[in-house]
Amino acid sequence: MKAVIETGGKQYLVEEGKVLYIEKLDAEAGSEITFDKVLMADGVLGKPYVKGATVKAVVEKNGKAKKVLVYKYNSKKNYRRTQGHRQPYTKVTIKSINK
Repeated sequence: MKAVIETGGKQYLVEEGKVLYIEKLDAEAGSEITFDKVLMADGVLGKPYVKGATVKAVVEKNGKAKKVLVYKYNSKKNYRRTQGHRQPYTKVTIKSINK
């Protein structure tokens, strides 16, 4: 069974056992979370969400992604700025999809 969930302003196609890196959630490692914003479950589309459908997942860890360098530059003005950014994420494993 496959489903499409919405979290962190993004949509993810999930199935049981799949590992996802999503926007950071306030959850401890090892805890179970439930996604109730299910856009599609087993081919059934919601308007906008499927009523009564949930996706259960287990939080594996919270972390930060690799550093991305942001470089600003203006030609002929001697203006150069470098800034680093590490996006926080939550790694989850999908356990079950309830329709």
